[in-house]
Amino acid sequence: MEPDKAAFILEILPFAAVITVFAVGGWVVTTWMRIKNGYPLEGSWGNALHPKTDQEAVERVKLLTNENAELRAEIGSMKDRLANVERIVTDDSHRLTNEIEALRSTKN
Repeated sequence: MEPDKAAFILEILPFAAVITVFAVGGWVVTTWMRIKNGYPLEGSWGNALHPKTDQEAVERVKLLTNENAELRAEIGSMKDRLANVERIVTDDSHRLTNEIEALRSTKN
């Protein structure tokens, strides 16, 4: 190897070592923080190595699922109401008047 190349490698070697130490240190700190805060560790493909399946998490999922179903039903009800309001607003006044009169006559 030429002396110029060897000198260049020896000059760059400390910088490469520092970058490597910072990268490994960052990975260690990130993993420690994930463990400390309860996040599951990930494998090479992003799969959880030790997924949490405690009873509290299962119960929370059930509650959220029920709440989601209730909210979806409420949104469906609101969509129906909005459709009726849109139909009334866009209808011509003559037809609306006839429907109101028809409703009044059925009450009597």
